[in-house]
Formats: sequence, C-alpha cells, structure tokens
Amino acid sequence: MAELADYQLIAAGKVRELYAVDSEHLLLVASNRVSAYDWVLPTEIPDKGAILTAMSVFWFEQLADLVPNHLVAAQDERIPAEVADRALLVRRLTMLPVECVARGYLTGSGLIDYRNTGAVCGVELPAGLVESSKLPETIFTPASKAEIGEHDENISFQAVVEQQGAELAGRLRELTVAVYEAGSRIAEKAGVILADTKLEFGVDAEGELVLGDEVLTPDSSRYWPAEGYQAGRVQPSYDKQYVRDWLTSPESGWDRASDTPPPPLPEHVVAATRSRYVEAYERVTGRRFGR
Repeated sequence: MAELADYQLIAAGKVRELYAVDSEHLLLVASNRVSAYDWVLPTEIPDKGAILTAMSVFWFEQLADLVPNHLVAAQDERIPAEVADRALLVRRLTMLPVECVARGYLTGSGLIDYRNTGAVCGVELPAGLVESSKLPETIFTPASKAEIGEHDENISFQAVVEQQGAELAGRLRELTVAVYEAGSRIAEKAGVILADTKLEFGVDAEGELVLGDEVLTPDSSRYWPAEGYQAGRVQPSYDKQYVRDWLTSPESGWDRASDTPPPPLPEHVVAATRSRYVEAYERVTGRRFGR
C-alpha cells in the first residue's frame, strides 16, 4: 500500500491537496479544514473530508452518462491508508481557468449583482425578484478562477468566449446547465433544493472536456431543505453557513473587518456543522454515512 509521503504535493488549497501519483494520475485529498471569509479556521470539522469525498463519488456515478469525469477510483492500492476515506485517484487534466456556475435560484453574489444591475453576469432577469427567488430558467454565471486567498470574480459569458473561444465556451455553458438540472431533479426527489453549484472542467489528452475537482458537494453547492422554502428570506442550508453565522455573531467576539484571525470554533458549532454535512449527504444520496 502506498504512503502519502511517496507522492509529491503539487497544489494545496484551503481545503484540499493535490498529489502527483504518476504521469497520468493524481491524488485529490479533501481535508477536514473549513474556511470562511477567506480564512482557514483553526478548528476542523470531523468527517468533513470523508463526506465531501463520498458525495462526489455518488454524483460522479449519477452523472457518468451525461459528462465524462476524472474519477478513476475511490478504493485503490495507490490511495494511502492514512487518507483512504477522503481521497480520490483521478486522471490528470489540463484544467480550464473558469469557475462554471449554474444558478436556479437568486442568492449570494448573484443577488448582489441583480440588485445593482438587474442582471447576473450579463444575464438579464425579470424585475421584482427577491432573495431566494426561483429563476425562470437555469442561468450560467461563470467566474474567473482566482489565486488562493483571492476572490473569484463574476464574469460574463462573452468573457469566457474571448478567453476560450465560442465553441468551448458554449460547451461549458451547456454541460454546466445540464449537470445542475440533472442534480436538481435528483435532489428534489429527496426533498432538497439545489439552489446553485460551481463546477470545474478540464481537457484530457484526447482533447475531450471532462468534469473534474469535486462535484455537487455542500462546499461547492447551496443545498436547502425543500420543506419551508419561501422566497424573500435567506434559507437554512446544508453547508458551512452555520460557521459563518457564528463568526459574525456577538458570541464569537470576532471583528470580520479586522486583520485578526478568527477564533477557534466551540464544540456546539462544530457538532452542528458536522450534522449538516452528514444530513446533506444522507438525504441527497439515500445512503448512510457509516462513521
């Protein structure tokens, strides 16, 4: 069995690391770290990496007939035992520098754009929409892929055309919308709303467009419980929003506007956040998280 020390670390983000396995394969490792407001917090969320990994495996399986993906194996002798439940063996791809975002509901940075311009990433929307409004149709709202520590910035479809060419840009939009809508249908059957998602694509050695990174996890998507959904207010969500809310509450004593790092998370916030990730996985997949 391989050991993690056998592999060269080639990239490290706030939550995941990427290791070189050989000339054709990489090891994608999800940690238990959690980030908020551009800080990696000093407290980890137990099992978070394993849940995100299992969720990606589920979705890669569900979407395999729709779009090729980079997953080779979730269980393989090349995956070290020390990270076995939170690592994937994946194909090497040439990743495209575009965050491919699909939205079916209006919230987050999309809502800010809409309030300022009446549009999101240049896509004109009807007047009168509010927080969490369901959109008339799924929209493609790409973003530039920022360096670690920087913010992704929303861009127009035309900017993707200028960067990648009309044919590839059109294919990215088509696949992103298709993945979102397929995921939405499956989530809806489980009583969950998939509000939006962020995808990453790469190109393989044959020039084929391939879905990479993680897919439809609570870290890359907004999941809301369908019961109690009501436009005009912020929805409860199955992600790290609970962490963000605590950090900006009086209990934390942290000033987001300062340069001071966030404080450690208390046990009740850690437990509540973990339970949200577990519930998202179990509700959407219909599988038990076995730890």
